Amino acid sequence: MVEAAHHCLSISAQCRLLRISRSSYYYTPVPETDETLALMTVIDEPFIECPWYGSRQMARHLRRAGQEVGRRRARRLMAKMGLTPIYQRHARAICTRSTGSIPICCASWRSSGPTTSGAPT
Repeated sequence: MVEAAHHCLSISAQCRLLRISRSSYYYTPVPETDETLALMTVIDEPFIECPWYGSRQMARHLRRAGQEVGRRRARRLMAKMGLTPIYQRHARAICTRSTGSIPICCASWRSSGPTTSGAPT
């Protein structure tokens, strides 16, 4: 894409044409350390058994196992590995039809006529 030895265009002009920043052109990604890779394998094992573990539960689980890991680091590593917890949904009433602004399942408490305050009109 960007040629450093281009005869007409400088690197900054090429980056401007491609709409990328020069810093992203010069950036070289830093590989993960061996300690972090080992921690990622430790995170992967309990997540397979308990896929509902979020970052807080995972950090708590790792602390119980002897790893000193904070919630934010667990969250970052889980996101890097593509692990998202599966949450169970709570059962709730499903309303299919509605009468005006009140759904049918909630309309049983409605009165049949206008309410009066008890004062003569």
